[in-house]
Amino acid sequence: MSRPNKADRPYDIVLFGATGFVGTLTAEYLAAHAPGNLRWAVAGRSERALAELRERLPGGAEVGMVRADVSDPASLRELATHARVLATTVGPYALHGDGLVAACADTGTDYLDLTGEPEFVDLTYVRHDARARETGARLLHACGFDSVPHDLGVYFTVRQLPEDVPLTVDGYVSVDAAFSGGTFASALGQFSRGRHLAAAARDRRRYEPRLVGRRAVATPGAPRFAGEVGAWALPLPTLDPQIVRASARALRRYGPDFRYRHYAAVRHLPVAVGGVAAVGALVAAAQLPPARRWLSGRLKPGEGPSAQQRARSWFSVRFVGEGGGRRVCTEVSGGDPGYDETAKMFAEAALSLALDELPPTAGQVTTATAMGDALTERLRRAGIVFRLAATR
Repeated sequence: MSRPNKADRPYDIVLFGATGFVGTLTAEYLAAHAPGNLRWAVAGRSERALAELRERLPGGAEVGMVRADVSDPASLRELATHARVLATTVGPYALHGDGLVAACADTGTDYLDLTGEPEFVDLTYVRHDARARETGARLLHACGFDSVPHDLGVYFTVRQLPEDVPLTVDGYVSVDAAFSGGTFASALGQFSRGRHLAAAARDRRRYEPRLVGRRAVATPGAPRFAGEVGAWALPLPTLDPQIVRASARALRRYGPDFRYRHYAAVRHLPVAVGGVAAVGALVAAAQLPPARRWLSGRLKPGEGPSAQQRARSWFSVRFVGEGGGRRVCTEVSGGDPGYDETAKMFAEAALSLALDELPPTAGQVTTATAMGDALTERLRRAGIVFRLAATR
């Protein structure tokens, strides 16, 4: 395993898709919070749009600019050779992401994205994990609200529990925020590709090494009233449990027998029932191309709410962990999850990979396995709350 040093690449971080909605927020965050000696650049297919973005950034004259296009594999490989860490916001990733993952795996470049697409994560594991391990590249998916608060929240919870005993953790997600156009497009795509998603998961299971002497699972759970959080708990069919399971498989600190369940926490029963019905209707509509096209036009990638709307948004994830006779309740919380906090998480994850002393990892890894304590501390300093709420 090898890793490029600073002298090998002109930039520590390159942000691809920087002129999109979340990309611009991430670029603004880096411009405001990155250390002065960080060598970073924005990248995309339009040099004009990149130049306009640089002009708006504080200290933008010092920010580099690289042109690349997802439809041009040669430009993606050249892009990968420019960076030690390459962070991309260009989705849906199942359509636009594989070429860049391949380029990073082949050139030993650390890769981060914002995907919430389980199919894409499974496919890149099968196609690129082995090569990334050879070159030393760290491939990290879901480095925004999907799935940083959940992955690091479970990691934080596990560290409050005894070692070397069976552990269970339940996560309860509460959110008041608008969806992004990119997230909506990705969700529609995944809802319409059920057979492909299942096939990718089967392929991954064939390639993934079996755990020996340990067990780590993420089970759906059943709808129920969860007295521990005072809300109705509805199973959330998101990427987050898959990411948590990957962390539990990689880290022995999760114990010999680990189980995670992931829920939406809804206070009122009529709202819970309505939410289930709405998701069911959306899944059904996504199977029909005309309906899917109509829905796609309602909220397009690159669109998002105003700063005033985002300022009113928030998220909270409560975790209940048990093991070895101890029970703990923890919480991860912050502001607008889909945009402001996602940009913060994404930027801080890239900075952590580029600048922090981290454990040696390579291949497809998670935020907990690659950056654990370092990223948790970065996010705390940036205003995201990780707290131990109660113990017993």
